[in-house]
Amino acid sequence: MIHVTPTETALLCLAAYVGGTVDAIAGGGGIITLPALLAVGLPPHFALGTNKGQAVWGSAAAIVRYARAGLIDRRSALRSFPLALAGSALGALLVLQIKPDALRPLVLVLLVVAAIFIALVRVPATAEERPRHRSAAILGTIAFVVGAYDGFFGPGTGTFLIAGYVAFLGISLTRASADAKVVNCASNLAALAVFMTQGVVVWSLAAPMLVAQMAGGWTGAHLAVRGGNRFIRLVAVLVALALVVKVARDLYLRGGS
Repeated sequence: MIHVTPTETALLCLAAYVGGTVDAIAGGGGIITLPALLAVGLPPHFALGTNKGQAVWGSAAAIVRYARAGLIDRRSALRSFPLALAGSALGALLVLQIKPDALRPLVLVLLVVAAIFIALVRVPATAEERPRHRSAAILGTIAFVVGAYDGFFGPGTGTFLIAGYVAFLGISLTRASADAKVVNCASNLAALAVFMTQGVVVWSLAAPMLVAQMAGGWTGAHLAVRGGNRFIRLVAVLVALALVVKVARDLYLRGGS
């Protein structure tokens, strides 16, 4: 029986709001919410499942705000959404069978690469300054692979998506953030469905957190629309570096134990 106090629940809601805000801007909200769920005593699989139970709503709220600003590419969304669903479902099924510890060294490498991409890749100030030709193969590969990672583990998914879109598709950071939320929503949804079938979603925690997550997702998307590329770049680099520090610390502590 998992017992969480009202104070801990309130702190989880605060983590959900901050995580939703950060995630809508640059990805990486899971680095806030997942450790918070583990800290209140949830076993790893329950923490992953409950995290998806609240995260999908933040992604959905961010999509609505980005869509209102005209930043969602519908053709890309129709291509990437189903592939992200499939990849995430596969990843979630795997994580229920395999301990995610083996993935963490690879995650550290990927986060370093993501930080370099976001920090150094030159992007247009607006999408119209450069043709937005998008390779269906590249778009689909990014959606499926990152979706599978999100279903398996999760933190850093949005950061990976933004880095991939900017580096390989040549679109602006603002539009990359918007399109990333479509994939992130799909991967959250698929993973949640799998985790629900296994009964590892604690809805007594996910329900209050999802309200805060929705508010955070809307806030983050609004800030990203207003702040533009420079603001998103700053937040994305900070999030990527924070993820690197977190994973490196976990690896160090595990190696010393």
